[in-house]
Amino acid sequence: MVSLPHPYVLHAAVSAPCLCCRKGKDQFDNLEKHTQWGIDVLEKYIKFVKERTEIELSYAKQLRNLSKKYQPKKNSKEEEEYRYTSTRAFLATLNEMNDYAGQHEVISENMTSLITGELTRYVQELKQERKSHFHDGRKAQQHIETCWKQLEASKRRFERDCKEADRAQQYFEKMDADINVTKADVEKARQQAQLRHQMAEDSKAEYSSTLQKFNNEQHEHYYTHIPNIFQKIQEMEERRIVRIGESMKTFAEVDRQVIPIIGKCLDEITKAAEAVDHKNDSQMVIEAFKSGFEPPGDIDFEDFTQPMKRTVSESSLSNSRGDGKSEPKFGSKSKGKLWPFIKKNKGAGPEDFSNLPPEQRRKKLQQKVDELNRDIQKEMDQRDALTKMKDVYIKNPQMGDAASVDHRLAELGQNIEKLRLEVQKFEGWLAEVEGRLPARTEQSRRQSGVYEAQNPSGVNSCAQDRESSPDGSYTEEQSQETEMKVPATDFDDEFDDEEPLPTIGTCKALYTFEGQNEGTISVAEGEMLYVIEEDKGDGWTRIRRNEDEEGYVPTSYVEVYLDKNAKDVHKPLQKISE
Repeated sequence: MVSLPHPYVLHAAVSAPCLCCRKGKDQFDNLEKHTQWGIDVLEKYIKFVKERTEIELSYAKQLRNLSKKYQPKKNSKEEEEYRYTSTRAFLATLNEMNDYAGQHEVISENMTSLITGELTRYVQELKQERKSHFHDGRKAQQHIETCWKQLEASKRRFERDCKEADRAQQYFEKMDADINVTKADVEKARQQAQLRHQMAEDSKAEYSSTLQKFNNEQHEHYYTHIPNIFQKIQEMEERRIVRIGESMKTFAEVDRQVIPIIGKCLDEITKAAEAVDHKNDSQMVIEAFKSGFEPPGDIDFEDFTQPMKRTVSESSLSNSRGDGKSEPKFGSKSKGKLWPFIKKNKGAGPEDFSNLPPEQRRKKLQQKVDELNRDIQKEMDQRDALTKMKDVYIKNPQMGDAASVDHRLAELGQNIEKLRLEVQKFEGWLAEVEGRLPARTEQSRRQSGVYEAQNPSGVNSCAQDRESSPDGSYTEEQSQETEMKVPATDFDDEFDDEEPLPTIGTCKALYTFEGQNEGTISVAEGEMLYVIEEDKGDGWTRIRRNEDEEGYVPTSYVEVYLDKNAKDVHKPLQKISE
């Protein structure tokens, strides 16, 4: 039983070996085209995956830029807005989108390393292997063609020698039959015929040997060499097909690996969204913007139908006592104003935030105190570090000069002292505003209770009952219920005396104060003034510059020197200060 050749081999008739060679050559051409097409497909797939990785990188970059664009800026008002649950959820979404972008970068990296990089190296190896196989095939084809040419040459030589032998034999027979030919010529013709017959026999033997050799080579060529080469090409092609299939599987697997992480990112976004609490956000808004004011009372009805001259309204503390005229210094310009609608001063506010409502002012002062304390801690840390460095320099002079840090240590000490003075100043204002807020601490309530026990009368009620407006001013107005409880004589005694109040001491302005609100007076830093009324617990001291200028200033802005014997309003200020 004869084994069949490789399926890739196109059979040819044994009697037509040249045709078989041509068909085999055609098969090599076809296989060469097909394998080149397979490599082109592989390179096309590599290009596809490469473009996919570029898209993933671009998408990840755009997601990161989007997340960065909407991130709150540090140390800005926008950062403060992210304390609400809704904005925190949005911030969590931005952070998760950043992680989401990172997973797309992972997809790009894995596809680059596991697919494009591996396939690119494989394509180079595949091209080399393909080139080697087809080189072997071409070489085998050339060898069988050479053997065929040798067989053809031997066959033609054998045919030629046979014809020459026949002609020599015929010539000998002709010469032998002719009686006129000499015996020598006949012998010569006979020898020539025998030589030709011997040459024909030799050619026949050579042709037979060459034919047998060619048949063996042809058998080896079509049943061994070529099938082996085609088998290698087939295996190479099948490996290529398997490799591209595995790459497509890897393509899907790379995406599948990041799906759990992407799902976790989306779960975190959902979790942040579910944590949004509208009640909590509303309460934070209330805490952030509550003013600390008590709502104003009802306004009394003023009857203008009476023909007689109206008397002093008991519902207002800003009218004069008997003549209906307002006091020049504390007039009734603010009458009728309601604190929620008072227009705020424009421009930079005062240092003590007195232009803010009490609750807002307290928060600002607390923030300032905390900020100053942090600055103090930083300065102290630097001072401690320099002190340790100085000790090291003292113990090891070769490492540095200990005196070189003295200047910096002195500078840090001065900075710390300045910051501490600032803290004391703002803590004073903070204590002042906390003492006036309705919701006081337990300690503040005890202090207030002691003060009220010592001052039970309503003589000082005007100073104590002054209300803060949203811009930090203190008006002479109060709620209707309070006004109705205060006798008109108390107000007259406070603000409408015929004679000016006597001085009870002097004070020195520690800071400049712009008295922009009604009832206040402006002072300059270092200025000496008369004190005509002490702080009644509301944080304000009544002072006088001269006989025509007097008003209230914050107690924390002045240093008071009380002199119980200083009752002469015309006493020179220089002597009082002495």
